[in-house]
Amino acid sequence: MLSSSHANALESKHASLEARLHEEMNRPQPDAATVQQLKRAKLKIKEELNAI
Repeated sequence: MLSSSHANALESKHASLEARLHEEMNRPQPDAATVQQLKRAKLKIKEELNAI
């Protein structure tokens, strides 16, 4: 089982990605590739957190 500090680090990274995604989505012309990449990264972290 992973340590709670690792889970906290993942949650922090997920929140950071969420903030970047929100920032990108609020641009006048969001870059679709960047949005997709950020969403995939968030999903990967969420899946890892659920596996803990």
